[in-house]
Amino acid sequence: MANAISIPLTGWLAKRVGEVKLFLWSTIAFAIASWACGVSSSLNMLIFFRVIQGIVAGPLIPLSQSLLLNNYPPAKRSIALALWSMTVIVAPICGPILGGYISDNYHWGWIFFINVPIGVAVVLMTLQTLRGRETRTERRRIDAVGLALLVIGIGSLQIMLDRGKELDWFSSQEIIILTVVAVVAICFLIVWELTDDNPIVDLSLFKSRNFTIGCLCISLAYMLYFGAIVLLPQLLQEVYGTRRRGQGWPLRR
Repeated sequence: MANAISIPLTGWLAKRVGEVKLFLWSTIAFAIASWACGVSSSLNMLIFFRVIQGIVAGPLIPLSQSLLLNNYPPAKRSIALALWSMTVIVAPICGPILGGYISDNYHWGWIFFINVPIGVAVVLMTLQTLRGRETRTERRRIDAVGLALLVIGIGSLQIMLDRGKELDWFSSQEIIILTVVAVVAICFLIVWELTDDNPIVDLSLFKSRNFTIGCLCISLAYMLYFGAIVLLPQLLQEVYGTRRRGQGWPLRR
């Protein structure tokens, strides 16, 4: 949820401070948040720093693509994006295996600590390769109303989905209220973004048929993917008695 809220702010922040500077600060903040997650002494503390981690990680995905496109010649952009896309495939393969191995053999905090040296390396490489390539900045007002509606709508929807099973869905007044708030906020968000001169979410992009179809396909694919990622570890550990290290091999497929 935090990640989904911070991603739409990336464009505005990049215009205010520059893409390279924002990428560097986001990477540094992500490494610090990862370290804080690893040293957390309670579940609430871990959840808090995971939210912070999600917020600061939001700009990294769109900025990494934007920086590639801005710094590669047109003839090599397809190769650069292909290499970038490989990480989307490699990460879900290596992540569960490495995470299971670390959980079985070391302190669970190392799942987060491992991000710190990677973050330091990324910062040093960015400073070296993108020196003097900062993008042009400009002062632009933020769509405060759109941001507020986005936070309320997505936040209410996320809480409703998280607590729905626990509260027996629409038998609970809390779930009904959260659903109404989410629907109303998202509807107002759509209307506001379509009429605002400087929307935080540019809905005009959906006028492109190819863009809309691509978004729908990606959304469906990730719904199925993350559903399996959440349920399969519980099935393997609680039903089949698989150790955490062994869970990564089935998940890589």
